[in-house]
This record gives sequence, C-alpha cells and structure tokens, in this order.
Amino acid sequence: MIIIDMINKMDFDGGENLLENSLPVAERLHNFKKEVKKQGVPVIYVNDNFGLWQDNASDLLEECKKGIGKPVVEQMEPAEDDYFIIKPKHSGFFGTQLSILLDHLEVKNLILTGIAGDICVIFTANDAYMREYNLWVPEDGTASEYKEDNENALRIMKRSLAARTDSMDINHLRTIFSS
Repeated sequence: MIIIDMINKMDFDGGENLLENSLPVAERLHNFKKEVKKQGVPVIYVNDNFGLWQDNASDLLEECKKGIGKPVVEQMEPAEDDYFIIKPKHSGFFGTQLSILLDHLEVKNLILTGIAGDICVIFTANDAYMREYNLWVPEDGTASEYKEDNENALRIMKRSLAARTDSMDINHLRTIFSS
C-alpha cells in the first residue's frame, strides 16, 4: 500500500479545498491502513519534500504539522514499521528508491492512495502501470482540490491504466487482484 503526499502542510493556493476534501479520506485511510497491515501488506509513504532537501522524514513531519494540513498529518502519521520515501517530483517513482524497495518486498500489486488524485496519484499510477504493476486506486482513498478533478483522474486510471477503483474494503484486498 502506497500513501502519497498525505503528510502535507497544504499551505498553498487551493490548500483549503484540498484539506476539506482530504479530511474524510484521512479517517478512512487511517482505518484501512490498520486492516491491511494485519494482512501483512507493507505500507509505504511516498511524500513530497517541500524543498526540505536536507531534512529526514521526522523533520518533514514536524514541519508539515505547522500548516493547515495538521489534522491530516496527525491522522496519517507513519508508524515505526512503515516505509517512508521522499520524492522530488509528482511521481513516487521519479528520482526515488521506490522501484528498488518494491522489488525487495517482491510486490506485484499496488494499492495507491493519497493526494492529490489528479496530480501525484495519477502520475505515480502511470509510472506503476508502465512497470507492469497491478493497480488498485480506491475511489474513497484519494482526494484532490476539486472533487470533479479527482473523479476524472479515477476514470482515467481505470480506463487507461487498468486500475481497479473499488472502494476501500478489506474484503476487496483478498479478491481485487485475482480477477
């Protein structure tokens, strides 16, 4: 399971809208994360660095708690056994060790979640598709600044990237990639 950019200050133009749309996703995602971990699924946070090139994950977390995104950050705080990769651009694969980590973990199926669905999630999904991963992008596990943009991104991922977009349901975890 990859959680994209949920550690976020949201201190940019449009951040208020993204926060509003992200709050319900964060609560669902927090609960879903607990369930997938019980099933032995590794959780990988892939997050923008927000220009903090010399900071580590804990410094990034503390910095993001200073923004309006603090409620989401606190809800989605990584656990000690979660992986955390800092990315420089939109895709979680570009300029990161994500491919190496996924190979090491012998992952073939990805659950992509996070923000913004119409930017970083779709860019990461595109790169994952090109690497021949099976994709599940739960419709209730992503948010964008505008709900319509998020819905459009989900339609594109379903149509063009063969992504499943069923809702976050632990029962789907067992069947989603077998069909």
